Amino acid sequence: MSKVKKTVDKVKGLNKCVGQCAAEHLPILKKVGHQLQMFAPSRYIGILDRYIIKKFTGTYIYSILLIISIAIVFDFNENLSKFTQYHAPWRAIIFDYYANFIPYYSNLFSPLFVFIAVIFFTSKLAGNSEIISMMAAGVSIKRLMRPYMISCVLIAGLTFYLNSFVIPHGTVIRQNFESLYRNSKKNTSAENVQLQVAKNTIAYIQHYDNQYKRGYGFSLVKFKDKKIVSHMTAMEIQYDTVADTKYHWKVSNWKIRTLKGLKEHIESGASKDTVLLMEPTDLVYSKGQQETFTSPELLDYISKQTSRGSGNVVQYEIEFHKRIAMSFSSFILTIIGLSLSSRKRKGGMGLYLGIGLALSFGYIMLQTVSATFAVQADTPPILAAWIPNIIFAVIAYFCYRHAPS
Repeated sequence: MSKVKKTVDKVKGLNKCVGQCAAEHLPILKKVGHQLQMFAPSRYIGILDRYIIKKFTGTYIYSILLIISIAIVFDFNENLSKFTQYHAPWRAIIFDYYANFIPYYSNLFSPLFVFIAVIFFTSKLAGNSEIISMMAAGVSIKRLMRPYMISCVLIAGLTFYLNSFVIPHGTVIRQNFESLYRNSKKNTSAENVQLQVAKNTIAYIQHYDNQYKRGYGFSLVKFKDKKIVSHMTAMEIQYDTVADTKYHWKVSNWKIRTLKGLKEHIESGASKDTVLLMEPTDLVYSKGQQETFTSPELLDYISKQTSRGSGNVVQYEIEFHKRIAMSFSSFILTIIGLSLSSRKRKGGMGLYLGIGLALSFGYIMLQTVSATFAVQADTPPILAAWIPNIIFAVIAYFCYRHAPS
């Protein structure tokens, strides 16, 4: 009995100690809990926000499905003869071509779909006097914009992720399909390629065939203090596609001349394995090649080509900055669309839907024009990529200032 009593006393003492600790730390726990509530989604997303987010994203997805379905029908009808002529299998048509066609063009015309979604369902809200009721209840245009901006965060994040990591891989598959079954000629060779592969080291290939990863008429020159110290020539150079690491090449019928003052040392051989900091992607450029690189690959490629002194990096820099700028376009176009369609007007939404479509197509056209202008007029790539956003941000501010409050 004494043991049982001692155990009971210990439990009571422990409970008392726990109670005292809880009483001491309770104010701190309440304060921490109050601070954590500030980050709770329910604090910022109410019934009105959930209603508009649901309407916005639903209309956005519906417009994508509707327009892309029409685009697939027209594209299939146009290319059916080529698919039949080159005996394209149905599996390749569905999974290699159209499975990558859909995300590519959905993302390309994402600004158009955002604008259509905002104009369409906001005009409907205004037509049903729902926006008037919201403003009569004290909801300002600034408060009304919150769920729109939350939806834009979701769309912008998805757009950036698809542009940077998913679509480039799909573009490679789609382009390979087009070269096989649509007779879309792909550049597979290069002439007179010269590039810097290391500090004071210049490589030159007279002709390179990317299909076989083989070059002819190869030379490698090393300099020191602006003087040639080594000159290597080879009849052929072959890229090692099965090596565990990159940059492995094999030269055939090679000769190396090493210069030391007035003395010259010559070596030659039938074949030799070597490591050169160049890859097949550095030698052959095909139209739209920048779209096949993920954003980290684009950064690596730009850094590598810039260090080599190559001038063929402008379109890659534009592509990198355009992916970031395009993600922000949903915010700008949403502000324009909301400002245009939030007022109830006679005649419905036809006029403002037309204005929205015109502005969306204008944004997409301006993106293309600014990219072309940057390549030809030596404009900074980051400025060329952001010009459409800058111009339309001014339009968005003007529309917002004239929106109903």
